[in-house]
Amino acid sequence: MSGEVTERRRRRRSRVSRHHQITVPAAILDAAHIGPGDEVDFATDGDGRIVVTRFRDPLEDLIGSAPGLSAATDLESLRDEWER
Repeated sequence: MSGEVTERRRRRRSRVSRHHQITVPAAILDAAHIGPGDEVDFATDGDGRIVVTRFRDPLEDLIGSAPGLSAATDLESLRDEWER
C-alpha cells in the first residue's frame, strides 16, 4: 500500500508549449486509467490547478446488456418506413 501512495503523490513535470499543449507523462495516465481514445473533461480547482477526468458515458455500460433487443426492434425496417 505504501508504494501506491508514494506513486500517487509523485509529481511529474511538463512544459506548456507555445500552442498551449502539454505532454502528460504515461505513468500519470496509467495511474488515472486514461488511455488512447479516451475522452477527458477539464475543470479548474483553484489557482494553477487543472483537474482532468476521464469521461464515461453511463449508457455504454448498458450496451449489449439486453440480448435480442436489436433483433426484436429491427431498427432498419423502422428507418425504412420513414423513407416511404
